[in-house]
Amino acid sequence: MARDATETRARLLRAGEQRFARDGVAGAKLSDIVRDAGQRNDSAVGYHFGSRQGLLTAIVAKHMAAMEAHRALPAEGASLPEVVEAIVGPTAALLGTEDGRDFLRIMAQLADWSGIGTGHPNDVLVGTVLGAQLDRLHALLEPELGAVLARERSALLVTFLTAALAERARSREAGVRQRLGHDRFVRHVTDVLSGGLTA
Repeated sequence: MARDATETRARLLRAGEQRFARDGVAGAKLSDIVRDAGQRNDSAVGYHFGSRQGLLTAIVAKHMAAMEAHRALPAEGASLPEVVEAIVGPTAALLGTEDGRDFLRIMAQLADWSGIGTGHPNDVLVGTVLGAQLDRLHALLEPELGAVLARERSALLVTFLTAALAERARSREAGVRQRLGHDRFVRHVTDVLSGGLTA
């Protein structure tokens, strides 16, 4: 891909992150994204990504790759809180960058994006460490809860985690002083989610 095309694609990605986070995945106008990216051709998103969904998929892939670089599968025999912490930590690390915070706000809008509750994970999870972490979580929950409830609770973990992180991202952007520092916040979220999974 030519340098100009690569730069244009990157600008469209960033503009898409910002607009999807602030105006909503459904509410954001492609014309605004194109304009924010400094492009004059309204078909720029279609040319580089195929469609609105293609742009959204590229944004998800970008941030999944960023998280994957920091994920590790807990050792065999790891406790449920250890597995939850392995899921929460790299996801919460996205709070450290502006585009990461935008992505967290986007993810909170995509109900059931993971597909965990249905037993058919989204393709974006296939072959990833995050997918393996979620499988490990399911394996810990299933003996006590059965397959259906284990999947449902894993899906709720994803929903609650993305909602909590999106709210923290919004409040940081608004300049609200955070009651808990980052590390303490991650421990708190891990404790709450671990407790909820076994309630």
